[in-house]
Amino acid sequence: MIIMLWRARSRMEHNFDEIVSRKGTNCLKHDFAAEHGKSANVLPLWVADMDFKSPEPVVKALLAAVEHGVFGYPGVKEEYFAVLRDWFAADFGFEIKPGWLVRSPGVVFALNTAVRAFTRPGEAVMIQTPVYPPFFKCVTANERRLVDSELLCLNGRYAIDFDDFEKKMAENRVKLFILCSPHNPVGRVWRPDELRELGRICLKYGCLVVADEIHCDFAHAGRKHHIFPLAGPGLADIAIVCLAPSKTFNIAGLQVANIVIPNAALKAAFEGETRRAGCGELNCLGLVAGTAAYREGRPWLLELKRYLAGNFELLRNFLAENLPLVRLTEPEGTFMAWLDFRALGLNQEELNDLIVGRAGLWLNDGASFGRAGRGFQRMNLASPRQVIQQALTRLAAAIN
Repeated sequence: MIIMLWRARSRMEHNFDEIVSRKGTNCLKHDFAAEHGKSANVLPLWVADMDFKSPEPVVKALLAAVEHGVFGYPGVKEEYFAVLRDWFAADFGFEIKPGWLVRSPGVVFALNTAVRAFTRPGEAVMIQTPVYPPFFKCVTANERRLVDSELLCLNGRYAIDFDDFEKKMAENRVKLFILCSPHNPVGRVWRPDELRELGRICLKYGCLVVADEIHCDFAHAGRKHHIFPLAGPGLADIAIVCLAPSKTFNIAGLQVANIVIPNAALKAAFEGETRRAGCGELNCLGLVAGTAAYREGRPWLLELKRYLAGNFELLRNFLAENLPLVRLTEPEGTFMAWLDFRALGLNQEELNDLIVGRAGLWLNDGASFGRAGRGFQRMNLASPRQVIQQALTRLAAAIN
């Protein structure tokens, strides 16, 4: 196996094994342990950004923009739309039209904007837990009523409870459903029939769908991501699709996202709420980075996905050989691992003490993803392989 991994690395043009120090760069992942109650020597594998340099064409484009030296208000030219349109048409068969696109500094901002644009205080918004924590916050912080349809966990694989979903949709008169696709943290890449059934129920009850598809470029080998409005007839009329190059090319700090809304009335309502928030422009360097990424970043992404597959294989084999009580929820997408520690028989406080206090790891506490996440931890595998190996060695020493 070591020889195979070495050969795979030797064929790569990009050095994902390089350790890039992020200390002292105001990095949320690495520089804020004390502010989060962690020790200084904790190994951070939590927030979903990558410890890899962005693609070289992105860095070169940014250097050229910085050398120019003027950072005024940007506008969006045809070039940006063209590279975005070509990327999603080629990979997903999603033909984005110019009139559908709304600029946003980020997907989380867009989620909050959608909640305010399409619901009123006290109205119901549905999510499916365990799920990315900002899903909770964008509902409760805007004084909407949170409705949760928990995913089913069947023999370590997650599925949608369609009966529960429809029952709660009807009982609560849900106005807005926030879909996570691919799902973070459980790693499901939803099939077209699953998306179609979700859409059928939402159409039946007059519910809009905000589809957070920020991890769409990280479907694993043998899986294919499907854009929600393409899954069935009528779905484009109720869909607000949130896309961004931030996860794909590790440029989250540059604040650029693409919100695609085919329905003109919904788009106008969303844009109106964006104007009321006073935040409708892209970061000027984010625009440069996003354009370069979609135009020239594909070779880097393909190599990155092969490297991440090697990290998942390392994790899978290590658990089988050293920590059989810790179970990996077999992922279909994203670069996050959803780890089941329930067989250790620890409560959540004891589990967090094991992970942070004894193993010296900073993972995401599963309980932050909802009640269904208790007994789990989310681990970010987008780091050099030796870092993942170090983390697993620490974990095994703490448990054994």
